[in-house]
Amino acid sequence: MNKSLMTVGLLGTLFLSGCQAGNEVNEGAYGNNNTMNMSNYNEGYNTQMGNADSTATQYGFVRYQKKMASDNRIDNNDLPILNREQVASMISKMATQIPNVNDVATLVTDEEVLIAYQTDSQDRNETADQVKKTALSVVPRYYHVYVSDDVKKLDEIERYSGMNVYTDNVEYNIDDMIKQMLKSPQGKKMSTGENENGEMQGEVNEGLDEDMNK
Repeated sequence: MNKSLMTVGLLGTLFLSGCQAGNEVNEGAYGNNNTMNMSNYNEGYNTQMGNADSTATQYGFVRYQKKMASDNRIDNNDLPILNREQVASMISKMATQIPNVNDVATLVTDEEVLIAYQTDSQDRNETADQVKKTALSVVPRYYHVYVSDDVKKLDEIERYSGMNVYTDNVEYNIDDMIKQMLKSPQGKKMSTGENENGEMQGEVNEGLDEDMNK
């Protein structure tokens, strides 16, 4: 009984906090009518009452006009933040739905996705292509995706999970792992101007490109 009361109380607190935050956003956004053009106040900011999951079901829309240049300036606080842990979780879950893929480990960095998986597929390259495209359907297009069906890489990738962009020698370690993963099938080329991993010649991993061309 006590647990139920605590749960109800917590949900109530979260609901009230969300409503208050939503009101603050709305007031700030409409403080300057020159910045945004919305056909309907409630629809524009998804504030319909009585709809608990409106954030998940409603579209997002904002319109800016070039003549309001002073209001259109973008700083770092305006940039969306990619939750890499959630993205890695989503990719791993989706990849396990692929036929013959039974175990998936995914590492998402600031510009790469590394995926190791266990499979009993008879067509390794086709499976690699499916796993890769699963990741590309989730991450921003500038990301490069590397895959490997070497089961040893499952544990090796996990060891990188505690690193971040400030870890010493992190780029060297990631590049070294990528070189090893490239020994496995990577699927089809992304386009005529991109390789199997979504890289253009010399785009990001120039050191890797040099190694591949030797």
